[in-house]
Amino acid sequence: MMLTPVHRFRDIERKPEYLQPEKCVPPPSHASLGTMWFIRDGCGIACAVVTWMLVFYADFVVLLVMLVPSRDYVYSVINGTLFNTLAFLALASHFRAMLTDPGAVPKGNATKEFIESLQLKPGQVVYKCPKCCSIKPDRAHHCSVCKRCIRKMDHHCPWVNNCVGENNQKYFVLFTMYIALISLHALIMVGFHFLYCFEEDWTKCSSFSPPTTVILLILLCFEALLFLIFTSVMFGTQVHSICTDETGIERLKNQKPTWERTSGWEGMKLAFGGAFSLGWFNPFSSMNCKSPAPAEAVAAAPASAIMTQEEIEQFLARDVAIQVLHE
Repeated sequence: MMLTPVHRFRDIERKPEYLQPEKCVPPPSHASLGTMWFIRDGCGIACAVVTWMLVFYADFVVLLVMLVPSRDYVYSVINGTLFNTLAFLALASHFRAMLTDPGAVPKGNATKEFIESLQLKPGQVVYKCPKCCSIKPDRAHHCSVCKRCIRKMDHHCPWVNNCVGENNQKYFVLFTMYIALISLHALIMVGFHFLYCFEEDWTKCSSFSPPTTVILLILLCFEALLFLIFTSVMFGTQVHSICTDETGIERLKNQKPTWERTSGWEGMKLAFGGAFSLGWFNPFSSMNCKSPAPAEAVAAAPASAIMTQEEIEQFLARDVAIQVLHE
């Protein structure tokens, strides 16, 4: 049976642990937390491993099938160095995107002490996620895979086994860019190698047998073309989201912006951690993201937005995880 917003509101009311801050377990202290972020999701781990294996396969074909047997030493050195540099940057970006906290809200911080420390004024509302018992900052969304609320969550990507949020979006953008570049580079080299093999003897253009060489090149061509299209689209989508200051979830929900947008070039500087420099393309450089203070993490309503029962029901129809803590 499909529940109406009123029914869903009453269902939440019947669960006091979702409404009473006293029922929330305080978050663990920072001293007890590890420094590495890693999501233990079987599908995500498998996709991440497949990603690395595909890059290693491409590197194997490029080096041992096309470049090492080539008679042009300069051609082999230049293309081998370029391809492996881009592949290394792609894997480093993937590593950082996977192991960087995307902007997780402290779990279980919807405690009575924390709410009192916010010193809320009359008319202010806070959003509470009943799934992780956290006070949701503005533009945060709950991820069912990470089991946390993520600030400026764009989407959860199984290929990096992590959410893409405000703290790791740069690394995800770099990952898609470098994968697209090595895919394009591999396609160009495959094309030149086929032309070279057609002009020369097939037995001399590769250290493998001709049938094996053809199969390896066709598989690499298919892989490169597929990932060139996929990562190029993802790269363009992410850059568009940064420049418009609108996440993928906000765009899908068609949310009207209640925040001051930082769009265009300013949005790029904010996402990549400063003014334009070579550090933008470096997956090892930090983003210098500033986490909002606890009081800033609360979504404050304007004076005219004191919520009525009807407005609460409208919000619940859109997001069951909302909870007004103003009495």
